[in-house]
Amino acid sequence: MINKIFRLVANALIALARVTGFTYNQINILVYYFFIPFTWLVMLDEIFDFHYLKAAFIVFCIGFTFGCRDFKNYSDWAFKRSVDFLNFFNRFGSNYYKSSVWICVAIPIVIYGFLAYLVFKNG
Repeated sequence: MINKIFRLVANALIALARVTGFTYNQINILVYYFFIPFTWLVMLDEIFDFHYLKAAFIVFCIGFTFGCRDFKNYSDWAFKRSVDFLNFFNRFGSNYYKSSVWICVAIPIVIYGFLAYLVFKNG
């Protein structure tokens, strides 16, 4: 099941890369370092009824866009560091696929569920 989930997510990212013209590493970084955190901040702003978090993240992204000289090289570097992080858990009996699914799929889903509950509870 872990391998199927991993393949499903990886194939979705590959398809998104093809459509956008970005590399797999670039799409991966955009989704996991920018899109997902931004959506969480939007939800937190909704929960707390302010707009500071998403506004601050947008300012950060604008600064990053102007400050990053080579997004492809940055993405390759960040992706490699992410792989290293996920492989760290191998020493505890995991592997890259398991760690990827738990940390990059299951945990974000749990966080989305919790935040969605709070959004609808407050709304």
